[in-house]
Amino acid sequence: MIRIVFMGTPEFAIPCLEAIKQSGNSLVAIVTQPDKPRGRGNIMTPSPVKEWGIREGIPVFQPVKVRNDYDFMSSIRLLEPDLVVTAAFGQILPQEFLDIPSLGCINVHASLLPKYRGASPIQHALINGEKVTGITIIYMDAGMDTGDIIAAREISIGDDENAGELHDRLACLGGELLLEVIKRFEKGKPEGVPQDHEKATYCGKIDKSMGEIDWDKKAYDIRNMIRGLTPWPGAFTYYSGKRLKVWKAAEREYLTLNQYEPGTVILANERDGLVVRCRDGVLQLLELQGEGGRRMTAEEYLRGNPILEGTRLGQPNREDS
Repeated sequence: MIRIVFMGTPEFAIPCLEAIKQSGNSLVAIVTQPDKPRGRGNIMTPSPVKEWGIREGIPVFQPVKVRNDYDFMSSIRLLEPDLVVTAAFGQILPQEFLDIPSLGCINVHASLLPKYRGASPIQHALINGEKVTGITIIYMDAGMDTGDIIAAREISIGDDENAGELHDRLACLGGELLLEVIKRFEKGKPEGVPQDHEKATYCGKIDKSMGEIDWDKKAYDIRNMIRGLTPWPGAFTYYSGKRLKVWKAAEREYLTLNQYEPGTVILANERDGLVVRCRDGVLQLLELQGEGGRRMTAEEYLRGNPILEGTRLGQPNREDS
């Protein structure tokens, strides 16, 4: 029986925990990020991984910085883990920690490495219009997602799929592939295949400011950005000085565009919805959410918030034309 320490934080990691449980091996500890204030009341809230560990009666550690917490590392050494599994943990681990488990540390990453190393592979695959992505399980080293590949599995990305939907499918796939990999470890330490570092791409953390729509970009690129940032932090524009969140959009054909500037509302009615000029075409905004309002179809929104054709969407200090 393999003694496993699991390190993860968000909902994405839960199927991996379930896989370890299903494998029948010994989950000796869980490591997750410290509780964080959330919601309007800034209530200290545990991570989904911590909540899972408490329900299952597994010891939970929450080091602020693994690199500087020698008491934490000593506690993990005393547990004598054979294998450490990480999935979206949220900290870079020092070599001193990586050397603790006898079979090594492995990471479940939501891209087909070496593409999209870093913090936001799901979002950036969509933003960049990728047609396929997947899960890669690697041995961890001191670099950022640079270790040898143990296993990988590819899936197609749906044409209308957003980051939340793709996240859920990849989380399930991560659990399935991890279960297969753990079974391989039961027979001995698997060989890894080195990554082609020359083909590596990187993606940083997602920032809320990334969601503001630049109507001077191509319709295809704006639509992909909306998909990649839905549900969080969300894509948005401004109408009448207030933020208007765009949940879903589709490219549409429109014959005469020369007289319109990017960001101009070309159509706004219950039949056509809300159609906006981009650099090279138009987007039909399908689902919207005004400040303090709920998510609704564009037709529903326009019933209570009529927008004149010819209105320019954009900066909060820009008046309607």
